[in-house]
Amino acid sequence: MKKMKRMLALLLALVMALSMVACGGSEDTKETPKAGVEDNKGDDKVEEKDYSKYTIRIYSNSNSTERSTWLINEAKDAGFTISIDDNTVISGDVAAIQAANENKDGDLIFGLNETRWSQLVGGTYENLKVIDWTPSWAAEVGEYVYPGKAYGLVIQNVLMLYRTDELGTNGKTLHFEHWADVVNSGYTWYRQNKVGGTTNSNINSAMLYPFVDPASPAGGISVDGWKTLWTYCANGKTGGDDYKYGFVPLNKGDVQVSSFYSSSLYGQIDAAAEGSAKPLIGTMEPENWALVEIDDGTYYIAEYIGIIEKAGRTDEETEAVKAFAEWFGSAEVQAAWGEEFDSFPCNQVAASTLYPDGIPAIYQIKNFALNKIEGTDMNYAEYVAAHSTEWTNIMTNLGFYWADESAAVAEPDWANLDWATLTQKK
Repeated sequence: MKKMKRMLALLLALVMALSMVACGGSEDTKETPKAGVEDNKGDDKVEEKDYSKYTIRIYSNSNSTERSTWLINEAKDAGFTISIDDNTVISGDVAAIQAANENKDGDLIFGLNETRWSQLVGGTYENLKVIDWTPSWAAEVGEYVYPGKAYGLVIQNVLMLYRTDELGTNGKTLHFEHWADVVNSGYTWYRQNKVGGTTNSNINSAMLYPFVDPASPAGGISVDGWKTLWTYCANGKTGGDDYKYGFVPLNKGDVQVSSFYSSSLYGQIDAAAEGSAKPLIGTMEPENWALVEIDDGTYYIAEYIGIIEKAGRTDEETEAVKAFAEWFGSAEVQAAWGEEFDSFPCNQVAASTLYPDGIPAIYQIKNFALNKIEGTDMNYAEYVAAHSTEWTNIMTNLGFYWADESAAVAEPDWANLDWATLTQKK
């Protein structure tokens, strides 16, 4: 994988160099982004402008210190001045969107996922609205779009993995109809140890998908769904904060099946020997692990970018924000972002640059997040957004995901629960 990444870095450098030559640039100059692009035409010549005088305030949950530092520096080289808090200040999608809503000083927001974006575009947040905007690369992000409002940057999905060696299935292939079938698989599995968290929520969304019931008072999920998720908690293994995410217990051989997110998976496997005597081996060609084949597919999320309506911002300042968003979401920059942080771009041109020999299997799994839910006008991601608060309240009120395996909570009396109360916050 490291060898492949070096080759990709060279390819990206060549692409950047060729684009600069085509624009009349040199190795000492950067192409100035086009100003005020609002549609897909992008044919007219636009005079170069200096956007650096306006500081663009950004909110994001895709803000590790490394990401934030990289973006600030790259933006500066491209002629922009930006302000973004790293995750020592704002951590997680809820914190990012709440801070943007409370502070009312944001120009742009990126990251989050369809759950949050459907709320944002739908007007859930009192002080947050995104303006109408269509970048020149809008057609390159495929289905990951809220037309005229927000456009996909990075695709993430949750994966169910298993070991194929003697610490796993001993060569047997695992094939489920639904994610929830793991509870009857006969194998040991990892489960998270808290209700909250973006990755945890996405795993829950994957587990609950086959139990969707718009008529159910239990948050739009059948009671059988909550029973199954309880079994997942009761019989799953958690190692407290030592595990944090599902890669560690699978890599150590403590469980046979586990869950993890797609971004950084290959990087984790590259370094797997540092954390285990019997590590997972093989990235693009797995040697002792595999993806569980699941008929439903998996729950994808896409991180989007949108421009926030901001009181008092001048037309010229808004132009600078649009120019930055145009630059950041472009194929060249998204390919560089994906290469730097082992993430997969929504932009199909960027993806082709990163993976000229074909898209990795972890990004070819069916996506049920965008499937329409029968009896509603929502896809599953929107359905999750509509019910996520109820789900969090149910799991919190009933005591799901206890951290101490020796102090398991008593299983609820499923036939006699007051769902109207359980869906409310304590």
